[in-house]
Amino acid sequence: MEDKNINYQKIKKKYLKFLSSQEVMSEPFRDKLDQLKKFYLPISGMIKEEYIKEKKTKVIGLSGGQGTGKSTISNILKIILKDVYNLETVIFSIDDFYKTLQERKKMSKKVSDLFLTRGVPGTHDTRMLLQCLKNLTIDKFKKISIPKFDKSIDDRLQKNKWLKVKKKPNIVIFEGWCVGATAQKNKDLNFPINKLEKQKDKKKIWRKKVNFELKNNYKKIFNLIDKLIFLRVPSFKYVFKWRLLQEQKLRITGKGNKTMSDKQIQNFIMYYERITKHILKTLPKKAEVVINIDEQHRLKSIKFN
Repeated sequence: MEDKNINYQKIKKKYLKFLSSQEVMSEPFRDKLDQLKKFYLPISGMIKEEYIKEKKTKVIGLSGGQGTGKSTISNILKIILKDVYNLETVIFSIDDFYKTLQERKKMSKKVSDLFLTRGVPGTHDTRMLLQCLKNLTIDKFKKISIPKFDKSIDDRLQKNKWLKVKKKPNIVIFEGWCVGATAQKNKDLNFPINKLEKQKDKKKIWRKKVNFELKNNYKKIFNLIDKLIFLRVPSFKYVFKWRLLQEQKLRITGKGNKTMSDKQIQNFIMYYERITKHILKTLPKKAEVVINIDEQHRLKSIKFN
């Protein structure tokens, strides 16, 4: 980053301003400038290098469990990419491609009751997502709209509230809890991983369908990722802890919209447990960048593979 030292003060100011806007409740960000230098600037430099190789739109996958800070990290990278490297950056989440409530109701009747709950592979509109990524990266770019999903109403927003992309992006940051996930071996599906699977997926219909989707439709999508960044949590129990914190923030900022109780969160997290644990085993070897997060929710170390 030494070649861009001239912009450091400008970046520092914008970065700190953004972080202060994110400090909801009592959890402040720690080691802010240290993290800017050790994590965000080197990652942004890597993304820039990836772009200048071919001067083509690059898709950066950002994967990590619920509550790991994916949207915050995405926005910090966008600020740096724009202000230091003048790279037009679009961010979107796999969450915005959840099927509508109506579509999931149909799927829950047709396949398994468990598909009514959004989250796992199979509950996203993979056709729309694949097309969106292709539209963002083609040479003959035309302005497009990216859907928005409102978790407080558990449904997709109307088209007039979607994200409008009018200019061809240089960088697409595609973030999500299961981005880059691979399918499990069939034998790994045999034993239930928690109470939810034991009681409500006795015939393994749900987990087999989720795995089938990962092996087929999601693989096509994840193959479009040029570089994958993985946020590794210490263990699955922290996903629950931080998702709880996320919901507490939603209660404050959600303007009266429906939120989940702690007990509901505990149940909700069970839907994510199998794939999250699988990701924790597999993605550290597969991702180009692995960021370890410590028990205090701080970025602890970084490894470029």
